[in-house]
This record gives sequence, structure tokens and C-alpha cells, in this order.
Amino acid sequence: MSNSYKGKILISTPDLTGDVFSRSVVLIIDHNPEGAFGLILNKKNVEVSQNIAQIFGYPVDVYEGGPVSNEKIFFIVKGTPMNEFFMKIDNDYYLTEDAETIVTALIDGELELQQVKVFSGYSGWSANQLESEIGQKFWTQVELVNLDYTSPNDQGLWRQIMENLGGQFLLFANTPEDISMN
Repeated sequence: MSNSYKGKILISTPDLTGDVFSRSVVLIIDHNPEGAFGLILNKKNVEVSQNIAQIFGYPVDVYEGGPVSNEKIFFIVKGTPMNEFFMKIDNDYYLTEDAETIVTALIDGELELQQVKVFSGYSGWSANQLESEIGQKFWTQVELVNLDYTSPNDQGLWRQIMENLGGQFLLFANTPEDISMN
């Protein structure tokens, strides 16, 4: 493995499949010779969000982290880790699966909801799979400065990134999701 995508943002190239990765913005959390692990930053899971809102009594956006292990919940948190059960993303953010600590911190006011983004499932790639997909131009690495990983991003994020890249990406940004509508 010559190049690690750990900590990088990848955007999907438009395709006809319409799967969960269509028009996705993915943060690669870890990438090593065994594979890669990431989370989709811009796809809310409306059904799970509504279920969580009923439990907590206030709205909580839950995002599709990816198609793997949808029963697992992950949190990207802005701030200082609250215990040793975390993976550092960068100096400002970390990832944890420790739901009990995060929920308690939210209830006790130690964390604000704006400091936390909740994900159901994750995106995973086996050894060399991500590199192959990038080589086939399924994904484009982008350099984004000051992207808030906990902000409530939606499909507008993918389009905005495409527009900012210009050139052929500007064409992608303006392609309708349903190609038959073109």
C-alpha cells in the first residue's frame, strides 16, 4: 500500500446504481494494508432519526455511515475525548462507539448536540479495494479545509464540492439524480 487515504475526504462520481454511495461524501477514518473504514457524512437516515426522536423526545439526526453493520452506532465528536474508547480523527474530532458515555454527556450538558454526529453503520473496503475503486474513478479525493464533520450536511454538500472542483465536476454537480430526467 503506497498511499493511505486516512483522514481524507472522498466524493463519489455519479453513477446509475443509485446505491448508498451515489452522491456520497465519505470521511476515511482508517486505511491500512488490510482495508479501509469510513463514514458517509451527507446522507441522513430519516427512519432511524424519527425512531431516535421518539425515544429521546427531541430530534436527533442519524446518518447512514454506510452499508456495513447498520445495527452499529458510531459518533463523531468535536472536542476532547471523554474516555479511552475513541479513535482520533484529527486535533478537533474523534470517533467512538461508546453510546452510554455520549448520551450521558448530552443529558448532563457536558456535550452539546452540535458537537456530535450520529451514524448507523459504516463504509468498509477490503485490502486494495478502495485503491481499485479510486483507480476506476468511482471516488475522487478532495482537499477540504475546515469542514465541520459534525454539521448537519445533506446532499447539498456533495453538489457544493462538485461545483467548487469545476470542469467536468461542474457537469456532475448539475446532473439530475435520476438520469432519465436529463
